[in-house]
Amino acid sequence: MGKKKSIDATAQSVARNRRNFLKVSGLALAGTGLLLASCDNDDDGMKQMGGVFDLGSGDTGVLNYAFALEQLEAAFYTNVLDGSYWAGANAEEKAILEDLYNHEVNHRDWFKAAIDAIVTNSSQRLPANLEFDFSSVDFSSRTSVLQTAQALEDTGVGAYNGAGIYIKTPAYLTLAGKIVSVEARHAAAIRSLINGDSDFKAFAGDDIVTEDTGLDVAYTPAKVFENAGPFIKTPFTYSDPMGS
Repeated sequence: MGKKKSIDATAQSVARNRRNFLKVSGLALAGTGLLLASCDNDDDGMKQMGGVFDLGSGDTGVLNYAFALEQLEAAFYTNVLDGSYWAGANAEEKAILEDLYNHEVNHRDWFKAAIDAIVTNSSQRLPANLEFDFSSVDFSSRTSVLQTAQALEDTGVGAYNGAGIYIKTPAYLTLAGKIVSVEARHAAAIRSLINGDSDFKAFAGDDIVTEDTGLDVAYTPAKVFENAGPFIKTPFTYSDPMGS
């Protein structure tokens, strides 16, 4: 339990105009009671270890964890909208992908605002400019873009589902539920784009909704970073609450 793990984690700055999907002002940001890991560190005692950022534990740890994932998704969709596939896509697909871009950028910005509000020590805040490597994605290819989007959206849903058990403050559990429901809509939309009208079950396939329970999957941080790791360049460490 509490063993430190490493990840090659990073993001690009985004200057595109966007709609105000989430309001970042007026939110109660203190006293969340969130737990990322069971470890010996103080709840807000993140350390810079050998120059490598540690996500930490407590409410700060969970916020940093989610912030890293939202930076990744926002950076991905920024590249999508700058790529030739999106430029040449039909109007429906362009609108869907632009909506996903707007949502992820606002998710990212909300977590930055939350961290800035509750973490007084700037060295304990996950950098807002994580660097990512999307060299494996062909942004001119519909197949490459949508398959990557599916992988990222499914991973995001599993990450929030897995973190829910560590959220102690009802208000923050509600906020997490609102975000994961949006991420699930994203995942369903992408799966529908990939499969068209030929497979109406694809939006909630057996790989993400178990047949025996009818519930969506939940991922530990280890599983999340196994899926997301190939895209992440900026190194950081974290503690997996499941000890896996």
